[in-house]
Amino acid sequence: MAGKKSVEFKLYAPDARNVTLAGDFNRWDTNSLKMKKDSKGTWKKKLDLSPGRYEYKFIVDGNWWTDPACKSNVPNPMGSQNSVINI
Repeated sequence: MAGKKSVEFKLYAPDARNVTLAGDFNRWDTNSLKMKKDSKGTWKKKLDLSPGRYEYKFIVDGNWWTDPACKSNVPNPMGSQNSVINI
């Protein structure tokens, strides 16, 4: 894929039963990007993204989480924060 970069999103949540990824790269669809848990309890999802700035969050068992490993967060219209990644 010309111009796109493979990016892996990770979240350590060993007790979670279901984790999905949502952001402006998928129109905040809470169901389309299901993550997979490895044997150590880290949930992962790889995406091919074009260069740019993206806001995102994880949905952990129905609850919205910012990325604890992300240093960049911005306020969102819902009164909480979104994590930000620059590709």
